[in-house]
Amino acid sequence: MELHTAAEPIPETDTTASSGWPVSRRYAWVVFALSFGLLLSDYMSRQVLNAVFPDLKSEWLLSDARLGTLSSVVALMVGLLTFPMSLMADRWGRVKSLLLAAVMWSVATLGCAVSASYDQMLVGRLFVGIGEAAYGSVGIAVVLSIFPIGLRATLSGAFIAGGAFGSVLGVSIGGAVAEHFGWRWAFGVMGVFGLVLAAVYGVVVTEKRLTPEAGSTDTGPDGGPQGRLRVLLPRLFSSVSVISAYVGSGLQLFIAASLMAWLPSFFNRYYDMPTAKAGATAGIFILVIGVGMIGGGIVSDRISRAFPIRKWAVAIGCSIGSLVLLMAAFRLPTGPLQLAVLAAGALLSAGTAGPATAMVANLTPAAISATAFATLTLANSLLGLAPGPAVTGALADHMGLLGALRVIPLAALAATLAFLVGRHFYERDLLRLTGAPAPAAEPEDAVVTA
Repeated sequence: MELHTAAEPIPETDTTASSGWPVSRRYAWVVFALSFGLLLSDYMSRQVLNAVFPDLKSEWLLSDARLGTLSSVVALMVGLLTFPMSLMADRWGRVKSLLLAAVMWSVATLGCAVSASYDQMLVGRLFVGIGEAAYGSVGIAVVLSIFPIGLRATLSGAFIAGGAFGSVLGVSIGGAVAEHFGWRWAFGVMGVFGLVLAAVYGVVVTEKRLTPEAGSTDTGPDGGPQGRLRVLLPRLFSSVSVISAYVGSGLQLFIAASLMAWLPSFFNRYYDMPTAKAGATAGIFILVIGVGMIGGGIVSDRISRAFPIRKWAVAIGCSIGSLVLLMAAFRLPTGPLQLAVLAAGALLSAGTAGPATAMVANLTPAAISATAFATLTLANSLLGLAPGPAVTGALADHMGLLGALRVIPLAALAATLAFLVGRHFYERDLLRLTGAPAPAAEPEDAVVTA
């Protein structure tokens, strides 16, 4: 799932007042509800595919590698296009961009429903990814612009949870619909849901009513996004620790993405569950992954109030914990014990998301926070969300799905190494960025180590 929010409040870079409501409370919450609904549609359209993997495999005689590619191509497009499409939205209009995005991913999902071959399905999934590319960053920007600054952390956390909830709904509802009406109807339901929401959003939410948007695009002294990028882009990669946060976050999400894509097939093949039950069971584990994302951010905030460097310890702990638990889980025999250990590993598998995003926020200037989050999204997609399902599928063709799932957690070793490097350079890089005295060193007996 692409992350565009931080465990800490997003830096205050807009032009709204720091107190009060820029628009009426009722309208603000209506916009939030509709934006959250589109976020659900976004992830439902993306994840419904995973619920029908068994049906597609048997009908089109597909290898696991080709199935994984159908899942990965969406994240690949999101990673490649988030940055340019977010800039386009600032220039063209955020509401127009959101409507175009929602219509595109919904129509593309309907296209998947009528696909007659694997190649047609792949093209449909590609356009799902193009439509979804900028929704997370642009959608949260619209919401944050019309709420008081004091609610930003809460709203950002809700958007993180929305991705998990949408994934659960996509897998669970998609599996149930596919079992009763066929896999094509699963895609059809998701596409129609998205189009209906887009129509309502277009009627209720307009640029004119979102008055705080005016003049808040932050084009910078160069007079436009291109000039702004030329000045600020080098600062996105100005320290070892921020690069380590990008890399570590992406590598760790490699594991979470693989689980979300292949757990329905795992329960179908190794627990002999029908499509609907396998999808519903996988949905529970995907929800656990989402809870872990939020929980990692909460724990990180609580233990790092006095010593910000402890955020790295949370990320390191989640990476190592997920490695140990998931490797153990996939070596246990099927049954309640395996499910319990698998749930614990899933909880930690994406727990690095909140700490990593907060570290990126701390290590980049406030003036480019949105661009920094887009860069983090790029790393998450290209290093984790895109290759995870495809690599797992390719491995499954050679060693079976269970064998592939036993290997995938090893990605946590590389993520841990990246976080350890980032922790080593963090205080030095933070000092260089702020120009202020370094934070008080953490007492030796209070250091949270890996």
